[in-house]
Amino acid sequence: MAKSSAYWLVGLLVSALVVVAGLTLASQDSSAATAPAATTTATPAATTGTTEPVEPSTAALEAIATDASFSVAAVEVGTGETLTYGDGSFDTASIVKVDILAALLHRAEQDGRTLTASEQRLATAMIERSDNDAATTLFHAVGGKAGLEAFNDVIGLTDTVIGSNGYWGLTQTTATDQLKLLRVVFGADSALSADSRAYVRGLMSNVVDEQNFGVSAAADDADDAALKVGYLQRSATGLWDVTSIGEIEAGGHTYLVAVLSDGNVSFDSGVALVDQVAQAAVAGLS
Repeated sequence: MAKSSAYWLVGLLVSALVVVAGLTLASQDSSAATAPAATTTATPAATTGTTEPVEPSTAALEAIATDASFSVAAVEVGTGETLTYGDGSFDTASIVKVDILAALLHRAEQDGRTLTASEQRLATAMIERSDNDAATTLFHAVGGKAGLEAFNDVIGLTDTVIGSNGYWGLTQTTATDQLKLLRVVFGADSALSADSRAYVRGLMSNVVDEQNFGVSAAADDADDAALKVGYLQRSATGLWDVTSIGEIEAGGHTYLVAVLSDGNVSFDSGVALVDQVAQAAVAGLS
């Protein structure tokens, strides 16, 4: 009996061990089938490296030390991000010649024609060499003060006042109005046809060297900028107005930039200022 009891006890222990082992294996299988969901959850968007758009910075513009006054408006074309700094109205000087050419092209389109050979010669001289006589002729061709004002009403230049008595260079404007003009000249949503816009861009891309400063200072290659500059010395004060508007490429992006200044003690100091302002504005959008 003792020996049989021993065999019986051993058999009972073996059976118990088998049951325990089976329960352990079942428990492990169950754990594998219900692995924590956190290990397969997609990374939240906040941790994927996506960042909020950076707001334009005017810090570099605020740091410019000058006794002159200036204002700037710029837009990164791809994103539409816009920067403006400074306010008030400024003399256009010769940047108004872009407005005159745009008005001439718009009038020709309304008449169902292209520019005549004579108009093209005058337009080339007015934009590429900033010829004042050519500008005066074309200013009268678009209807003078009243004609240019009518065109500006069409394109929304609400803060631009054309100079009186034929003094087109003393037209008063704002940087934001000049940015509107640049959108008409270079943007697809425009009062001008694609052919007219291409024509203006072509002329503004071929200005003579002494007319290449300001917004082009912010470009990767100044020779690739499409721009128009202006400058004049005010007889009452001896101080200089210096202005620059145009389209540039920088860091793989396209920018429209308008820089206005007055109260410069010399032409050279005015050029240096608008160069610096254009660079600071584009950097603020980068």
